[in-house]
Amino acid sequence: MIDLNQYNRIKRILPILGLSDSQLAREFQQAASLIRIPAGRDIFVEGDRVDGIALLISGVVRVYKIGDTGREITLYRFGLGESCILTANAILSDKSFPAIASVEQDAEAVMIPNETFRDWVRRYDLWRDFVFDLLSQRLSSMIVIVDEVAFQRMDVRVASWLLKQAKVQNPIRITHQQIAGELGSSREVISRLLEDFVSAGLIRSGRGTVEILDFEGLKSRSVV
Repeated sequence: MIDLNQYNRIKRILPILGLSDSQLAREFQQAASLIRIPAGRDIFVEGDRVDGIALLISGVVRVYKIGDTGREITLYRFGLGESCILTANAILSDKSFPAIASVEQDAEAVMIPNETFRDWVRRYDLWRDFVFDLLSQRLSSMIVIVDEVAFQRMDVRVASWLLKQAKVQNPIRITHQQIAGELGSSREVISRLLEDFVSAGLIRSGRGTVEILDFEGLKSRSVV
């Protein structure tokens, strides 16, 4: 259960609560709980039974898969005001969690028990629309990932990914292994491609950092 001050804070982050009727608002206050999850903690791992869904009000969670070969690929991240569609799907279909959800930045989340979540989907159009909107948005982003993995060359994907990250910070603080995990490749492949970019004068690669030196040149490598 959350108190009124907590509810008012959460409502500013989750606009759906400002649109909901008094009954859903009361049930939300009674059913929800507020938790803090430190960075590095796994919320769910593959095969877990899901007992509730987290709506983030701070922090970032990464959702990823690990293949039989040990390679990772990031499926998506979710943050402020968002939730995990694989968790929602696991609750609605009564299946186990099919990936790993790990906290990247210290997170605070509102937890809704799975039975309550299912009940609200059945009874409240507004809540159902909220869930389906989450599913729709995330499905679109995952289709983009499938398209990239299946149809784009890895050098194009690496160049595009570096350009996107450089909009936030340059140099980019990341290891070759972490880039491989983001893109579903091996560290050896990523290191070879980065060395090619270094030789072309496009980037500088150091220990745990990649700095873009020639944005236009790298941009030309990000298109097929």
